[in-house]
Amino acid sequence: MRPKKTILCVDDNEQILSVRTFLLETRGYRVIALTSPKEALEVIANSLPGTLDLLLADLIMPQMDGNELVRRAKDMHPQLPAMIVSGTVSAYDRAGRADVFLPKGACSPAELLERVRILVARKRGPKKLSLPSVPIAARHSITSIAAAS
Repeated sequence: MRPKKTILCVDDNEQILSVRTFLLETRGYRVIALTSPKEALEVIANSLPGTLDLLLADLIMPQMDGNELVRRAKDMHPQLPAMIVSGTVSAYDRAGRADVFLPKGACSPAELLERVRILVARKRGPKKLSLPSVPIAARHSITSIAAAS
């Protein structure tokens, strides 16, 4: 069984945070759900690089917006994938460093889960190279030699 991927999910709206947490947990992800960007930065600062697989943050939050949260998180852990989601903004000039921005109207649960899956898979790095396969002609000659002996 593969270890669960850990997603740090940050949203000041507790109801939305609860729904996202449920959605992700039912798909096998481990979720650290927080309502404060400052608490999220503490978790990131206290985690070893690679232990968090994704930062999923709301764009508009009090104290600090999602873009600033992502910027600070990537200063600490540059390899941490980040996604910003907004339920109120339909277009956003993302001058920040989020890998994905899901705007209002484009954030169905299926879309969110697919983007999460892609970002978490990308974090794992490229697949290991497999050994090159033996061409069919070479296999045929190897089989013929083996049959003749």
